[in-house]
Amino acid sequence: MKKLVFLLPLFLVVAANAETLKMKDGTLISGSILSQTEYTLNLATSYGNITLNQRDIEQILPDKHRLILKGGTQLIGVILDMDEFNLKLQTDDGLTVNVDMPQIVSIEAYDYNRGQNAQQEFVEKQIAKTEQAQAASVAAQAAAAGGAAAVSEDGLTFDADIEQVFNAKDATVVGGQVVTPAAQVQQAAPRALSDEEAFLRNVKSGNISQQDYAAAAKEELTAKKNTPKKEKPAPAKRVEKNFNKYFTVQIGASTLNLKAADTISAGSTTLDVSNRPLDMGGTGVAVSSKFLWRLKQSNLWLGPVLSFTSIPNNDFTLTDGADVYEMRSSGSMLSLGAAANYYLNPNSRVAFYLTAAAQYEALSLNYHGMKNDGTPGATAFSNSLSSNGPSGSVGIGAETWVDDLMLGVEVRQVFAPRKDELKKSSSSNTVFQVQLSWKF
Repeated sequence: MKKLVFLLPLFLVVAANAETLKMKDGTLISGSILSQTEYTLNLATSYGNITLNQRDIEQILPDKHRLILKGGTQLIGVILDMDEFNLKLQTDDGLTVNVDMPQIVSIEAYDYNRGQNAQQEFVEKQIAKTEQAQAASVAAQAAAAGGAAAVSEDGLTFDADIEQVFNAKDATVVGGQVVTPAAQVQQAAPRALSDEEAFLRNVKSGNISQQDYAAAAKEELTAKKNTPKKEKPAPAKRVEKNFNKYFTVQIGASTLNLKAADTISAGSTTLDVSNRPLDMGGTGVAVSSKFLWRLKQSNLWLGPVLSFTSIPNNDFTLTDGADVYEMRSSGSMLSLGAAANYYLNPNSRVAFYLTAAAQYEALSLNYHGMKNDGTPGATAFSNSLSSNGPSGSVGIGAETWVDDLMLGVEVRQVFAPRKDELKKSSSSNTVFQVQLSWKF
């Protein structure tokens, strides 16, 4: 029988300088591999250097070791790594086991070259057994190995050889770690069932009966069903008293009914338009801004207001006897003053307020034209009309919170008696604007 068992002292690095090759005819050859190619392998043996054909080599057998552990158990396999604290072993089952060095009593190596002496040692230890029992045991183990193990010259397989010589009980491995016999006994101890597990398995445990457990479970489920669901907290309500400043930007449309007075200049000519007032206004874009402060803790807010209104272009024709004048007008209006907002329901989701303003406005209306008499070199002309003075407005607005901003609309009626060249103009106009506001 081809095996050898010898002890290695702990913490000794296992060096496998020699390799054992199993040939396809079953021969085992040991030596050091000098070099190899795809086709040949050079091996240094105890009897000299030889060259082998790669196609004749079935496999290079790994160096196997047996670990004797405290508690009398064993592990058999290939040592992958070892230092003074830990040893990593790959067993025949393909498992990788980490073993702490203090757990190891001894390390024994399997030597393929001395299998005959190992077999003799085993036979001497098992002298009481008959050769028939030995043959039956070897045949059973060879069948279990599926014929994949290496067969020695005297008929025993390598795995069977290991099992017969190393007859200690195999160690238990859990999660890559060796479990000592004491730990196995501790793990094998039955665990007491919980009341819930006992109920599910239709047994009784502890002081709670099945009926009591079922009643308690029913009460718990009922309590969960009756527990009101937590509603999402409503957004924090914004209270008017928490704010003292207000800023808004507005944009919209303004209708302006502007008419020239009795006469207008057309270059060096003065045209009488008293019986035919010219509509030089229209619907323009109005932009304004307010910055207000709350008056103490009231609903009244006061502050400055600035407004700008563009006057759209207007084209018109004037006739004076046989003369025809083609004209165009445009202009702007700037207003500055003070405004007030009075909130009717400041803490509501949609807040309504009354607004009023007193301003001074400066209106400038420019026009230019050309006398169209059909002759080349017609003279062009331009001039301007103006009306400056106080104005006032009243209106109503509505706002609502959107996150930290306020969106709203505002409608105002503006009263401004026009003067000078625009004294025949309408004294009021309507302004409609949307607005974006901040309160802080």
